[in-house]
Amino acid sequence: MHIYFSGIGGSGISSFALLALEAGFQVSGSDRQDGAYFQYVKQHGITDISLDQSGAFIAETHKNNPIDWFVYTSALSMEQTESPEIRFCRENGIRTSKRDEFLNMLLAEKNQKLIAIAGTHGKSTTTAMVVWLCKDAGLPISYSLGAKVSFGDLSLFNQDSEYFVYECDEFDRNFLAFHPFLSPISGISWDHHEIYPTRESYNQAFRDFIGQSQTTILWQRDAEYVGVTANDRIKVIDEHTPAIHELIIPGKFNREDAWIAMETVARMTGKPMESFKESMDRFPGLKQRMELLAPHLYTNYAHTPEKIAGGMSASLEIARENNQDLVIIYEPLTNRRQHYIKDEYKDVFQGAKKLYWVPSYLAREDPNLPILTPAELITHLDNAEIAEPAELDDALAARIREHLDKGDLVVAMDASGAGSLDEWLRQKFAA
Repeated sequence: MHIYFSGIGGSGISSFALLALEAGFQVSGSDRQDGAYFQYVKQHGITDISLDQSGAFIAETHKNNPIDWFVYTSALSMEQTESPEIRFCRENGIRTSKRDEFLNMLLAEKNQKLIAIAGTHGKSTTTAMVVWLCKDAGLPISYSLGAKVSFGDLSLFNQDSEYFVYECDEFDRNFLAFHPFLSPISGISWDHHEIYPTRESYNQAFRDFIGQSQTTILWQRDAEYVGVTANDRIKVIDEHTPAIHELIIPGKFNREDAWIAMETVARMTGKPMESFKESMDRFPGLKQRMELLAPHLYTNYAHTPEKIAGGMSASLEIARENNQDLVIIYEPLTNRRQHYIKDEYKDVFQGAKKLYWVPSYLAREDPNLPILTPAELITHLDNAEIAEPAELDDALAARIREHLDKGDLVVAMDASGAGSLDEWLRQKFAA
């Protein structure tokens, strides 16, 4: 079977394309722009790909090797309801679907149980931790990650695995396409407002997801937030359990993610949670989650107040341990989201000595919403005196170098993708 992946340069679709290749399918694809993930799939054996989405490349690909299935990213259907590629597939009778339908086919065909790790925040870290623990324990698994790791590829399909570990995203209601064997939930707070216009609609989606799962693991605060109670199918964990903070991983929320991961792998293996503590303490981290780019310079994917709080917790622990001042560079992810969360910023950057706020990374925007500038957004902080607007330019690079030379801890909380603060920092500072 020949599968064509549109959006193959995104973290989600690139992972699925690699899975398809490993599972024995022929793979091709396209994206609108070049980037790290586009190059990653090319380096891992998927070479029949292009940055042409005009319809010409897919037509030529289909002519040379007929396409059986067109799998596309949710962003494509939201940004272009009638893209040239989708129109070509309709005119040529090619099956089209989002990635969830492909994964359900793969799970059914290969008879693997889905471990679906969900949540507004923490799911990438938790998924990576589960994969790390399974690999360290010698448990064969298939998996798909939403971020790169040092201890494996972006995805892996193992014919001998009983389980498929998957970062299961709620965006565009994707997670409701599945009926998982086990669903660990790392944290819940209202997000993706263009999909879920009210907090209750978001919570209802999580209740539906929990109802479709054979077993769910979640924190007490999240159970209360969405309105579910413990029973024989829902395991509720008290976040005040003292043993959680005996783990040596920096950051309160990172330790909570680790605890959920240990609980998950204990259920997968039948071994006691305590047996995974030593392995968990050796977790090497993942790309763009408090990732060290250069001495004292970190990049951290964070775009909601809860994710920022998690990044601040880890950053302040590192700064205190090394007697450093903390400097934050913040890039909001989407202007649309800012209109919903601007009043929630308040004290999220409390503890930082200095904050540089750069323009929002734009994606899937509502053209009817005015662009909120860094200067406007800074006014919503309780400690606005520490913050100043900035641009991704030589002036900001010079300021960062000054802070690094002084021995300050500099942490970027950023988006990902072409043209983002994360990519800019890698070009300017990463060895």
